[in-house]
Amino acid sequence: MLEIGSLIDEKYKILSQVGQGGMSTVYMAINEKANKTWAVKEVRKDGVLNFEAVKQGLIAETDILKKLNHSNLPSIVDVIDTNDSFIIIMDYVQGNSLNKALEEYGAQPQEYVIEWAKQLCDVLGYLHSRQPAIIYRDMKPSNIMLKPDGNITLIDFGTAREFKEKNLADTTCLGTIGYAAPEQFGGMGQTDCRTDIYCLGATLYHLVTGCNPSEPPYEMKPIRQINPGLSGGLERIILKCTQRDPNDRYQSAAELMYALNHYEEIDDKYKKKQTRKLAGFTFAFVMSLIFAVSGFALNNTANKMATDTYQSVLKNAESTSNYEQKIQLYTECISIPGKEGQKDAYLGLIETFRYNDNNFTDDEANLLDKLISNNREALIKDTLAYSEICYETGKLYWYYYNGNSNKFTSAITAKPWFKNVIEYANEDYKNKSTAEVYYAVGDFYSSVTELQKTGEDKGQYTQFFNNILSLMESVGKNEKETEIVRLEMLELARSSIQQYATKFYRDEIRYSDIEKMLKDISNITYNMDTDLDLKNTILNLLKSTESDVALAYGIKTGVEDNNVN
Repeated sequence: MLEIGSLIDEKYKILSQVGQGGMSTVYMAINEKANKTWAVKEVRKDGVLNFEAVKQGLIAETDILKKLNHSNLPSIVDVIDTNDSFIIIMDYVQGNSLNKALEEYGAQPQEYVIEWAKQLCDVLGYLHSRQPAIIYRDMKPSNIMLKPDGNITLIDFGTAREFKEKNLADTTCLGTIGYAAPEQFGGMGQTDCRTDIYCLGATLYHLVTGCNPSEPPYEMKPIRQINPGLSGGLERIILKCTQRDPNDRYQSAAELMYALNHYEEIDDKYKKKQTRKLAGFTFAFVMSLIFAVSGFALNNTANKMATDTYQSVLKNAESTSNYEQKIQLYTECISIPGKEGQKDAYLGLIETFRYNDNNFTDDEANLLDKLISNNREALIKDTLAYSEICYETGKLYWYYYNGNSNKFTSAITAKPWFKNVIEYANEDYKNKSTAEVYYAVGDFYSSVTELQKTGEDKGQYTQFFNNILSLMESVGKNEKETEIVRLEMLELARSSIQQYATKFYRDEIRYSDIEKMLKDISNITYNMDTDLDLKNTILNLLKSTESDVALAYGIKTGVEDNNVN
């Protein structure tokens, strides 16, 4: 196994182990020169009975992925064949598999499943449109990663293949029983794009019902037999996806996508509703007049009861010091009918996560994302409240996500939340300009590595420096901010100066401006009354930062370079 802290191919430093399979171990690593986090998949020769066969499968998998470029697919960047192991360097996908979501929470909300299905349809449509088409063949919850932003990534292409017409040799069961289509078993036909349609249908069945088709009794009932509250339209879609005869399924991912976009229209309830709509219109109009007055009174009473309950639960959440109880009470507040769009419970939950050892975990992120996404329609009715929630969520990711162990990853993960602020906040919202700067810095981190590879990063660092300067003013010098937020911002400024000193010089950032920022960082940090370790870390690193900047600008330490404008 790879050792934590070891360097692979003189580029990738192993940070931690993140997964263990039957044949392989997956690690998180960082390319320190490029400041990019990667996943490292290692298959050891002494851990596999027939290593050469496994190796050929891995080579086939990497060859397929190298040709692909899709937002819901990981990228392969390197393959290393050593004496002891076969190593694949690929995108590090944050989040957890949908299989873990099923294990923890059971059946997933129908709206979520439909949204994931659309993303998976888009991926399959992309794969099937390659020349030749790529058939994935192993769709299942454990191969789908749910990221903190709510999007998914399809992983593990070990059974994927390029389509070859009349190639019956591929019908050996490469896939997972329960999810695999009948034609994936020998002698029952050739796999094609409709095979993936079946696998996706079985996956949707598992997600929306919580019943695993790969466990006894190995069957898929109509989903409303398990949960009558589910959509009849979605039931029809899953039933059509999982027909034994491929000719009876959707014939393409595009056809399935259309059905998913119109699932409500093929729902039995919808059809009956449309049929009754015209006949019931006059009756409803008359009855509405009769019940208008009484309904108004009842509605006021119900609203008052909901408000009283909300305030009572909120007060209990704010007063308790028990962390688990706080989360439970804030979540209960958000679930009160009619109060889903109230901001106080969301902000209380965010504050609870923030002060949990300054470590915002994946589980906490999944819960918060789920609550905000589920109630988005109610929240955006008050754009100011929604903007405030998104702004504080963005800061939560930026400064506290997984202990902020990787500032660049945290900034990129926070980016969508600041984008929401930019989109929904009015111009007079006090934090809108700061959100724009946060978003710009996150956008810089998400694009600069690729730009550096192609040499197109010239000119990018001037705006980046100005954005860091702006955050210094609005956050680093803001005594109303928490100590950890201010210190993290100051450390980001310091580390950015040290890391990009030569880039700043090339983009003609004045040495005097950098020198002033470093002096501000030193003074602010020194004068902060805190015992946090990060304070001493910043002060101890400033000297080496000043030396690196002087070296980049060709200046003897302590001597001003009058030639730098």
